[in-house]
Amino acid sequence: MPASHSFSVILEPQPDGGFTVLVPALPEVVTEGDTEGDALASAQEAIRAVLEYRIAHGLEIPPDAFLEIRRVTVAA
Repeated sequence: MPASHSFSVILEPQPDGGFTVLVPALPEVVTEGDTEGDALASAQEAIRAVLEYRIAHGLEIPPDAFLEIRRVTVAA
């Protein structure tokens, strides 16, 4: 049975609709979907493809990037 990996994702709503998904631990993964569910499903597929590539080429699978999000206000 293949190993399971969990990764934090950033789900960013887009102004014209839909969502973009980024995976900080795997910067090569940037994907999107029309709905949140579609975007997350697309992210799963992209993550799986990157992990398969890394395994096939003997590359390290990085640990998850634990995110801390803060808001910064700047007067300009």
